[in-house]
Amino acid sequence: MKKILLIRFSSIGDIVLVSPIIRALKTQINCQLHILSKAKYKLLYDSNPYIDKVHVFDVSEKEIIPLLKNEEFDYIIDLQKNIRSYNVYRRLKIPRYTFPKINLQKWLIVNFKINTLPKIHIVDRYFEAVKKLGVKNDLKGLDYFTPESAFVNLDKYPVLNGNKFIGFVIGGQHKTKMLPVEKIVSIINQLPIPVVLLGGPEDKSTGEEIKKQISHPHVMNACGSFSLHQSTSLVRQAALIITNDTGLMHVAAAFRKPIISIWGNTIPEFGMYPYEPDTPENVVIAEVKGLSCRPCSKIGFEKCPKGHFNCMMKQDEQFIVSEAIRILKDKINA
Repeated sequence: MKKILLIRFSSIGDIVLVSPIIRALKTQINCQLHILSKAKYKLLYDSNPYIDKVHVFDVSEKEIIPLLKNEEFDYIIDLQKNIRSYNVYRRLKIPRYTFPKINLQKWLIVNFKINTLPKIHIVDRYFEAVKKLGVKNDLKGLDYFTPESAFVNLDKYPVLNGNKFIGFVIGGQHKTKMLPVEKIVSIINQLPIPVVLLGGPEDKSTGEEIKKQISHPHVMNACGSFSLHQSTSLVRQAALIITNDTGLMHVAAAFRKPIISIWGNTIPEFGMYPYEPDTPENVVIAEVKGLSCRPCSKIGFEKCPKGHFNCMMKQDEQFIVSEAIRILKDKINA
């Protein structure tokens, strides 16, 4: 039995995106699989049945090196591929497998709008790291394991009245990846069923602002009122997820949810769009094409560097609403 250390430090979406590699390693080769991550993300691994042990650090990876050396690993699967993960490899001195990170291609399209990006999802790029071990993509998509203790009973929330609802993920790691409040309000006002606003504690006040501007009472602000696992329970129970490019988008893909994915300053071609290989028809991309300034970053900014924020302000609200209604009708007729 081989003993493998898989490295992925952060964050929510990125950790969900490595779940197919974790599953494939455990189901395709005889191995003991350990994970190295930051302490605050340990809960994302704890419920995964394909993982044997999770190692974490708070500040620096150096604090965990002595313990990792005692484990006597055979291989490192480095799906972080930065200076910290390289330091772990350098100190453990064991074979390391990693993946193509395409930073140069991203730099070219961000700075010169020269598109040399490979037409491949990051999950398939991750599989390059385990290719030499004979591990292949099983095309079963992403995994997310919500503990039973985190299940949210919707009967406790009268605003939903036991009806189907749409989950609307309003948050994001960067402002230029987030749909503005006025656009969210306009869309929700045209949706035919209740809406649950999803996000973290930092999105709670924005959720309240949105709720105040909605013309009907069937909106629940769940931002900051539920734990991460509880929020994933809400995602799982939703009929549809409308979302910015953020972590809960990938959780929704893990649950095979119909998704309307809204893109601002970044582009799906970076390879981080919702990954549902067995049900690609579930995914709708909403983006403003033809902007000479887009993409302006491979990650995002606190504000639009051009000042106009056209990548979000020009989003077609009617397209998003009509796609939402189409998806809901399809589910009812299915």
